[in-house]
Amino acid sequence: MNDIITVRGFVASEVKSSTTARGTSTASFRLGSTERRYDRATNTWVDGNTNWYTVQSFRYLAGHVGCSVKKGQRVLVVGRLRLRQWEHEGRVYHVAEIDAESVGHDLMWGSANFTRMNGSTAPAETLPSVEASGMQERNSDWDADHDQVPPEDDTEEVPVGASDDSETLLVNIETGELAGAGV
Repeated sequence: MNDIITVRGFVASEVKSSTTARGTSTASFRLGSTERRYDRATNTWVDGNTNWYTVQSFRYLAGHVGCSVKKGQRVLVVGRLRLRQWEHEGRVYHVAEIDAESVGHDLMWGSANFTRMNGSTAPAETLPSVEASGMQERNSDWDADHDQVPPEDDTEEVPVGASDDSETLLVNIETGELAGAGV
């Protein structure tokens, strides 16, 4: 089965991180997704059935999940659904697994502070190119070799939108955040 699904739920276990024999990072956790419905007879919200999933992540995503996701947090998971079954001592067991492509906190339940990793820790194919993003290249020597110390002022003017007027914002190159946007 090769179905892409999005599941919204709560992290029901601690994240288990490990490394395969070939050196690939992995992280997994149990995800519960409980149906909520409004009961007009009692004028209250009640819980329905809970679906359980094992969420598996690999490589860079596994490292970020291991550092960011904690038991009890509300998250959104996008990935490939795999349904497996096996038999043990005459009894058939079923499990739903999600090979995660994306995992993020559900901001309906709280706020988060995102920190973008620099190009040396994220796969190059997942980061937008300078040309595709419409950003100007700031310092190609530093971009190509992250061992050098970046300039003191990590902000630059970046055009926003595709309009003809020349709106500009200051962007922190290290974090990807707007300069002066902090509340």
